[in-house]
Amino acid sequence: MDLSNETRISEFFLLGFSDKPALQPLIFGLFLSMYLITVFGNLIIILAISIDPSLHTPMYFFLSNLSFVDICFTSTTIPKMLWNIQTQSKAITYAGCITQIYFLILFAVLDVFLLSVMAYDRFVAICHPLHYTVIMNPRLCGLLVLVSWVMCILNSLLQSLMMLRLSFCTHLHIPHFFCELNEMLQLACSDTFLNNLVMYFAAVLLGGGPFAGILYSYSKIVSSIRGIASAQGKYKTFSTCASHLSVVCLFYCTMLGVYLSSAATQSSHSSATASVMYTVVTPMLNPFIYSLRNKDIKSALKRIVGVQVM
Repeated sequence: MDLSNETRISEFFLLGFSDKPALQPLIFGLFLSMYLITVFGNLIIILAISIDPSLHTPMYFFLSNLSFVDICFTSTTIPKMLWNIQTQSKAITYAGCITQIYFLILFAVLDVFLLSVMAYDRFVAICHPLHYTVIMNPRLCGLLVLVSWVMCILNSLLQSLMMLRLSFCTHLHIPHFFCELNEMLQLACSDTFLNNLVMYFAAVLLGGGPFAGILYSYSKIVSSIRGIASAQGKYKTFSTCASHLSVVCLFYCTMLGVYLSSAATQSSHSSATASVMYTVVTPMLNPFIYSLRNKDIKSALKRIVGVQVM
């Protein structure tokens, strides 16, 4: 490595989706609309759960945490992108880029953890209904969320500190609309073997572990539902976890699609476009999935706006 080619960097440049000036207002309007829908939609879910006493249950406690994390997840990337479009600047400081990586990893992994915790909650509710209130007590629910936060914070801190040990050369253009960890590693001049090792180990442990837990929970749920005699009973039982299952499928399918598409095309711009699905679209759709498929949420929203619920 030629040390003369290295420089003490102060900023990177986010290339975004397009360099064409005519497309910038369209991109700005589209992402601003999606961001506002995401924030207000998730805030309404949090408000409904906080105000309505009938929603003060473990399932909705976890849902309110998921909605909060979705707001933070989207806020990590979109406001900076909108600011850059508005100011016609592509720059992001080195400190800003490391900070963005930290919070992006934190909230992405926290999403995975909360979805696995919600799957466990549905498993207990369906497979052990008589012991549900005893097992899913407020102390355990709070502990599950606290442990999720602590583990995600430590992982995110480790990944960010590992980035600080890297040196970068003169090519500082990131073909993305945010500082994505893998893209940053490809720009580094120094050896990234240890960084890649930690990144993939964390992905398997903190991504694959919760996913395995979700699969196990739903295998037990399906087995329990199959034991119900009546078709109406099966439908009623399954409907209690339909919203969560929809969110799980949406989140994992979009994330899997991102990495499969990027691996197939080897195009960073294609990867950036595909990343919109799990960083923007999924958090935006979650409130709609829960409000449209969940009778309790719909009833709570109607009571808040003063509509009589029959």
